[in-house]
Amino acid sequence: MDYPLTQKIEQQDNYYGTLVPDPYRWLEDADSPQTLEWIEAQNLLTFSYLDSIPQREKLHHRLSELWDYPRVSAPFKRGTCYFQFRNSGLQNQDVLFVMESPDIEGRLLLDPNKLSDDGTVALTGWSVSKDGSLIAYSTSASGSDWQTWRVRQVDSGEDLPDQVEWSKFSRASWLPDASGFYYSRYAKPEEGQAYTGANYDQQVYLHMLGTPQLEDQLVYSRPDQKEWGFDADVSEDGNYLILTVWQGTDTRNRLFYQDLSTGGPVIELISELEAGYHYISNDGAVFYFRTDLESPRGRVIAIDIENPMREKWKTVISERIDVLELARMAGDTLVGLYLHDAYHQLRLFDSQGAPLGEIALPGIGSIPAVGNDYALFCNRHDRELFYAFQSFALPPQAFRYDLDTGKSQLIAAPHIRFDFSPYETRQVFVTSKDGTQVPLFLIHRKELIYNRNNPTLLYGYGGFNIALTPAFAISRLVWLEMGGVLAVACLRGGGEYGEEWHRAGSRENKQNVFDDFIACAEYLQQEGITSPGKLAIQGGSNGGLLVGAVMTQRPDLFGAAQPAVGVMDMLRFHMFTIGWAWVSDYGSSEDPQDFRTLYAYSPLHNIEPGTCYPATLITTADHDDRVVPGHSFKFAAALQAAQACDSPVLIRIQTRAGHGFGKPTSILIAEQADIWAFFVKTLQMAVVADPVP
Repeated sequence: MDYPLTQKIEQQDNYYGTLVPDPYRWLEDADSPQTLEWIEAQNLLTFSYLDSIPQREKLHHRLSELWDYPRVSAPFKRGTCYFQFRNSGLQNQDVLFVMESPDIEGRLLLDPNKLSDDGTVALTGWSVSKDGSLIAYSTSASGSDWQTWRVRQVDSGEDLPDQVEWSKFSRASWLPDASGFYYSRYAKPEEGQAYTGANYDQQVYLHMLGTPQLEDQLVYSRPDQKEWGFDADVSEDGNYLILTVWQGTDTRNRLFYQDLSTGGPVIELISELEAGYHYISNDGAVFYFRTDLESPRGRVIAIDIENPMREKWKTVISERIDVLELARMAGDTLVGLYLHDAYHQLRLFDSQGAPLGEIALPGIGSIPAVGNDYALFCNRHDRELFYAFQSFALPPQAFRYDLDTGKSQLIAAPHIRFDFSPYETRQVFVTSKDGTQVPLFLIHRKELIYNRNNPTLLYGYGGFNIALTPAFAISRLVWLEMGGVLAVACLRGGGEYGEEWHRAGSRENKQNVFDDFIACAEYLQQEGITSPGKLAIQGGSNGGLLVGAVMTQRPDLFGAAQPAVGVMDMLRFHMFTIGWAWVSDYGSSEDPQDFRTLYAYSPLHNIEPGTCYPATLITTADHDDRVVPGHSFKFAAALQAAQACDSPVLIRIQTRAGHGFGKPTSILIAEQADIWAFFVKTLQMAVVADPVP
């Protein structure tokens, strides 16, 4: 292909005696005139290529048709009101309703679609006061992680004049009387640094309603610990402020608290970074936590803060074979969300840890996420809980569980114009390079013919203790309609089997993640499901790193690759925005041993000129302040320069978008149509199948 000319500069860095060239360093400045000109030229090439694919328009139409179905989330309760997110079908952003009962229509409370003409302003955080009278909500523009908080009256639907800016990686937590809320923020960035500057020194503030942000009270900060971040949470009884102190993406954290009834100092309950401690609830001075201390698959403990000595700690729910992802308290019942071979189960216990049975879920699937939390909602003073359930072939359904009767009631089930009956989901276990058994979900037509000719999409992530569970994605239905096989790999580095599984794919063990993914690709071919020319790989963020690493290590295995918003420069990722926080999973090039590990697999630095790489569609966004777009820009430039065959190397750069959170429906559909069209052409898929009636 006739790629745009990308200038090379004389730039090299000396890492402990190893000289590493970085000829495309100038592309890290996403706002420079030279970079903007490069973006325009690359997009022109990419969209000219995509425009030439005749099936693209039909794909866009079919995606729009399937996407247009009403859907709702599981409701949650505050005071006497219930709140629920809904989407009529093609709304760019979900809207929030409030109801007096979970089984009535209710009324519209918050519509983010009215905040911008193109749907690029998204609702990214929300917190309803305990009495249900006020909601603090945050919005973000163009996919940025920066949040602006506002306050809305629930009864009138009117906003108060309050506005809080420069918050990031934060939620809001209300005072018991709804007079104000806690939140976390950073200092206002310097000019030109909002989307690239490093984020350090987060602080906790208290905003009192009716006052300007300049008068917000600084509650806690640690200028001596610039990497510490804080998640502030008021206990349900209103007596304590719980500070979860995080350090990057490390799964371990510290835990502090403040007695709000006395206005005393912040007390360091857990002062060392030794394990993960996640606050569940409290009975007076007795606090309940989910922890992996001496229990890598999780347990529940109770700590009496009036007698906090270690020997006084009590195990409430012991560690089990399956991973305890989180626990909640509904009434006096502990609800445990467990991972069993990468799918969810809900188990019940009394406050002393005695088993009370399970909440039967509809099958092998998962509790989906709502924002940054799971759709599992309950309160200590209620005898009900709400949850949602999904699988690869089942869109999220909403349920109410009655603690007194022990029965679940289906309260919302979306209808999609798609026949799921010809398809099946099964789980196999693949043997990795070192003998580790890796779970692999396969979704395809029931009568799959093993002729090595099936177009197959292999998806993975493998990092940050995040488990890949059976999740519904409307866009994947089109892939299945076209005769495609979907394969989802549960790789080491994730959270499928607890902290040991996570550590086995982190830092010096990161190559295990790539070996697991390569083993899954080889399995699909050895079984006769597909062949290299019919196999595409896909992943986003840390999964983009995964795709970049395996396609440079084993380009012979794949016909197409789609790394999305990937971390591609493993020597410089820690220098931008929140990148430093990933050192706990990756290590840092500022350490000599880590440098050797990172340099060995860094996608950007392992591109070899004269190699035939698979057809590649790199996707990123100009406002991504999580994984800055310079990663993808430099990777695309280097890959285009090295490509030794006719397989295209393209980069699709979305404008007015970020890392992916809050991306409007219209942009999601357009982007997905382009990805499917790219695979249709590069994998030589015959036609886009007509939908099953």
